[in-house]
Amino acid sequence: MIGYLFRRALLALPLALGAATVVFLFLHLVPGDPVQAMLGPAARDSDLAALRTRLGLDRPLGLQYVDYLRGIAHGDLGTSLHYGDPVGGLLAERLPLTAALAGVTVLFALLLSLPAGIAAGLRPGSGLDRLLGAASSTAMALPSFWLGPTLLLAFAVGLRWLPVSGADVPEAILLPAVTLALPMAALLSRLLAVALRQEIGRPYVLSARARGHGRDAAAVRHALRNAAGPMLTALGLQLGSLLTGAVITETIFAWPGIGRLLVRGISYRDYPLVQGCILLFAVLYLLANLACDLGRAALDPRVAA
Repeated sequence: MIGYLFRRALLALPLALGAATVVFLFLHLVPGDPVQAMLGPAARDSDLAALRTRLGLDRPLGLQYVDYLRGIAHGDLGTSLHYGDPVGGLLAERLPLTAALAGVTVLFALLLSLPAGIAAGLRPGSGLDRLLGAASSTAMALPSFWLGPTLLLAFAVGLRWLPVSGADVPEAILLPAVTLALPMAALLSRLLAVALRQEIGRPYVLSARARGHGRDAAAVRHALRNAAGPMLTALGLQLGSLLTGAVITETIFAWPGIGRLLVRGISYRDYPLVQGCILLFAVLYLLANLACDLGRAALDPRVAA
């Protein structure tokens, strides 16, 4: 397992460098003059030159890239043009809220997908299987920009059970988390059901049944561990969608996380802030996939072989 962790970490390093490079090029390959876009068409030449010097855009591209990587290594992501504060500090302030939203979302998704996937996998072709299949297909087709406002109108405006927006009370996290969790749970439950059906017919499960275990008990005790592997892999990929979906969901529910900060940075044309948010999303995505790979290796040691 330690060797597998080392190999996966080595693979993640060039990916992180590639992500940082893409984020750096974002500022330099964007059509038009980014400084002009920040200050607007009415800006004076002296103001454009001053901001260009402040951002270091008047230096050779190679030196800018080296300074950018050196700043990342020291935790310096620049200074926000709109807020006037270090980008790293703004991200550190908002990261716990985005992490809490992501954690509650994954928890809800697992609480929904595990029982649904097991029930559908143990009874293929049954009425319950068809019902869960229809429900999961419907949930996967619901975009967050529609599901979020619908839940908000129903439970916050109509029933007044939950807050409309913000993060002032703990229950405010429920609506945005459910908005993100439903499509994820639908996909994970279908993957688990399919994998469990395949594992039930394996010789080791048949051997367990021959030793006196019931069909369901043998499946849950022996097959579920291996069937959960594909679901963990999909969970790692879905975390990328979770981060991008959080941008929309945090905006809908005014959740003060990284996603909403990114939207504000775009609206203010705050390029250092946008760069920092995108880079953080990329690093979090790599770390989430690494964690899911390690979880799958712990469930199935053959993966780490």
